[in-house]
Amino acid sequence: MSDAFEPIIIGFTCNWCSYRAADLAGTARVKYPANIRLIRLMCSGRIDPTFVLKAFASGADGVLITGCHPGECHYIEQNYKALRRYLLLKRSLTQLGIEAGRVKLVWASAAEGVRLADEITKMVEQVKTLGPLNWPKWEGFFDDEIHSLVEIPEEVSA
Repeated sequence: MSDAFEPIIIGFTCNWCSYRAADLAGTARVKYPANIRLIRLMCSGRIDPTFVLKAFASGADGVLITGCHPGECHYIEQNYKALRRYLLLKRSLTQLGIEAGRVKLVWASAAEGVRLADEITKMVEQVKTLGPLNWPKWEGFFDDEIHSLVEIPEEVSA
């Protein structure tokens, strides 16, 4: 049995471009590491910094955010919003002691399955060189926040 570190990468993907690129990579049988878990968002502009923090708090070693190329967003300018959030998030994570290389933003159109697979491979290799994040897992950390936002009947939450 190998003790080699295999990172867990969470990928937040745009439904219209990068998720379709991942699908194209699969149908074209382009190989990329199985270390990534893709989560489809309607748009990269939908990414919330708390999604990334929750990914790290839940045990992820890296986060890949992908979306349409600037100027080609199906929701007009939302990928520019994603870019602004990414830059701010990267600065904030550095202050928390998380290396900048653990979060990456990639633009990939639906026709760029090979490029997306290549970027995933690069991300996995980069996180492997950084090693495990070793951030404490905060199971249930966001539960109080969620319960305060949504009133859940006691019989359901019990």
